[in-house]
Amino acid sequence: MFPVLFEIGPITIYSFGFMLVMAFYTTYFLLNYDLQRKGYQEKLASDMIFWAAIGGILGSKIYYLLENLDQVIQDPFGMIFSGSGLVFLGGLMGGTLAVTIVLRKNDLPWLTFADIVAPLLILGYGIGRIGCFLVGDDYGIPTTLPWGVSFPEGLPPSTSSVFSAYYPWIDISGFESGVLSVHPTQLYEFTAALLIFFFLWKRRNDVKIAGSLFFIYLILAGLERFSVEFIRTNEKYLFDFFSGSQIISILMMIIGTYFLLNPIITSEKDAS
Repeated sequence: MFPVLFEIGPITIYSFGFMLVMAFYTTYFLLNYDLQRKGYQEKLASDMIFWAAIGGILGSKIYYLLENLDQVIQDPFGMIFSGSGLVFLGGLMGGTLAVTIVLRKNDLPWLTFADIVAPLLILGYGIGRIGCFLVGDDYGIPTTLPWGVSFPEGLPPSTSSVFSAYYPWIDISGFESGVLSVHPTQLYEFTAALLIFFFLWKRRNDVKIAGSLFFIYLILAGLERFSVEFIRTNEKYLFDFFSGSQIISILMMIIGTYFLLNPIITSEKDAS
């Protein structure tokens, strides 16, 4: 774990914040590259990334608090202002709403721009997962696999007492008490996100129907999150088998599949 990357006098660089900045600047660089290539001004890219960041952070935090209301009731101040809780699915909804406002303000075609940002959404997500790994957040269930990782000072620590207190639905009877090794789901997701990014990035210039690349993104991102949820610590609500994130992931895949099979016919002009 490396919650602090380095310190220079009174300046402390935290790994999670650093990776968020890396995610935003990386996606901004690629977005600005594509938009300038298509004839748009640089200000558009900065506006989209800025408001996506604001909307994404607010949306993800709200989603996290709603999903953990029991802990919010016990410690509202700590939960609201903790460094954890930037849930991607909430961030996707909040960021999408914020960027939609920017696009409408500039009278720009939503579906066309959805295709442009689709690869960047999954790339930013993957980079953010590295930040989660460095601070010991959003890890998976206990495991005896050789690549299991322990987070003795994680958010929260991966100890048997924490699992008993915060994740009582997870069976840890087969593990010794103390610090537990868990699935490094953050690294699993980073790897999957990187593969999805390259898949979408290579196809971004071959979009024939506006919105199709974005709907492919919804399917792949939904499938990735749906799959990894089986070994994450989130409580299962639906039939005691599916978590809240899995329900949203299923909706993402359904929406993506439906609109791929039934393309939206619009009068949007291709921005390429």
